[in-house]
Amino acid sequence: MAIEGQQQPLHMLFFPFLVPGHLIPAADMAALFAARGVKCTILTTPVNAAVIRSAVDRANEASRGADGALAIDIAVVPFPDVGLPPGVESGPALNSDADREKFFQALQLLREPFDRFLAENRTDAVVSDSFFDWSADAAAEHGVPRLGFLGTSLFARACSNSTARHNPVEAAPEDPDAPVLLPGLPHRVEMRRSQMMEPKKRPDRWALLQRMNAADQRSYGELFNSFRELEPDYLEHYTTTLGRRAWLVGPVAFASKDVATRGADDEGLSPDADGCLRWLDTKPAGSVAYVSFGTLSRFSPPELRELARGLDQSGKNFVWVVGGGADDAEESEWMPDGFAELLARGERGLIIRGWAPQMLILNHAAVGGFVTHCGWNSTLEAVGAGVPMVTWPRYADQFYNEKLVVELLKVGVGVGSTDYASKLEARRVIGGDVVAEAIERVMGDGEEAQAIRERARVLGEKARRAVEKGGSSYDDVGRLMDELMARRGLVNV
Repeated sequence: MAIEGQQQPLHMLFFPFLVPGHLIPAADMAALFAARGVKCTILTTPVNAAVIRSAVDRANEASRGADGALAIDIAVVPFPDVGLPPGVESGPALNSDADREKFFQALQLLREPFDRFLAENRTDAVVSDSFFDWSADAAAEHGVPRLGFLGTSLFARACSNSTARHNPVEAAPEDPDAPVLLPGLPHRVEMRRSQMMEPKKRPDRWALLQRMNAADQRSYGELFNSFRELEPDYLEHYTTTLGRRAWLVGPVAFASKDVATRGADDEGLSPDADGCLRWLDTKPAGSVAYVSFGTLSRFSPPELRELARGLDQSGKNFVWVVGGGADDAEESEWMPDGFAELLARGERGLIIRGWAPQMLILNHAAVGGFVTHCGWNSTLEAVGAGVPMVTWPRYADQFYNEKLVVELLKVGVGVGSTDYASKLEARRVIGGDVVAEAIERVMGDGEEAQAIRERARVLGEKARRAVEKGGSSYDDVGRLMDELMARRGLVNV
């Protein structure tokens, strides 16, 4: 949308949840709107600002305003003092339930700087994380339309809405393997009880889910890091059946001007990162399995051992971003016999410790499969790169995303993960032979693997077209901007 010379550009405030998986797509989304002439501000705390600083700086180099002003500003506010150690301001830094309680207490206290910002700055819209459920009413008090953003798929959001409305777990047998049917969805969606949150066991989380869903429902609308061609049935369901307003503007990662260091904090990329890309350059197309489970997933030593055994047994080349448990354990606790030697030879396997340039890796021609926890950012990055997935969900929306990938889109194969956010020592260990078989089903020479890869390739092309001029996501951004500008005109009459 062209903004007339005398007219002040739209101003949008982005207020992401304080974990990398929410901060990074919020920064990408700000870059997306900034490239279309919107002035954007991201409200966050010092440690979290460091995670997105590089991406924002690169976006500003590309999208300065006509007057030379920065297109994106980071408004840094102090992290509330709730008794956490200095510098502990983000989900990955929390090591105990007590710390997590303090963290969520701090999130409530961020209302004061949020209110102050809206009182002191003309703002046309707020894009606030669904976890800040209080922000819906706070924005309304200032007369500012609030757009919810949770950073997950429409499919997962629809499943979550079904769960919140009907609580199907309550009626299911106590058996962890009991099937739980989610009512009121376009497809038959059946989960195992063990893959879902137990409301009676986690009444606090259940109450938060209810509050988040209610706050998003009474907001101006919701933004999704997705695109129409990926989940058309669920866009129809969400907007027509549920009567909710949604704009699909993804994949937002394509808006990033910072794919190499995107999401790295002040410590930067892993020292292994450059070597990884050079190593990939030496491998045949589609021959490497990329393995990464995000910033919050943790694995027990027995799980790590079986994953390593599966990678070895698969016979495929692999790049494994190791974290979430491996950093806390001696290698002798989890590395199977011969695995250290396999890595030392450097021919088939490579390990990255620290932050990896995931977008560059997934888009490298050598990568032919992605072993993933099904966090939505990772899932959509794989979709955008046209890379099929081996799915290994752990918690939150990840089991829903696995359903979408494996059963609806048919661009992945699951390893049979069934434990929702259970304690590490209680998790069922998935055998290395199962992991190896899943990798083969995605990367092998069989008909199933070839069909999966072709569907993934086609989806990748659709994802790229969606964000190009005239694409569905490009048009949704324009429609929202037009609507907000028209609303401003009505408010000012």
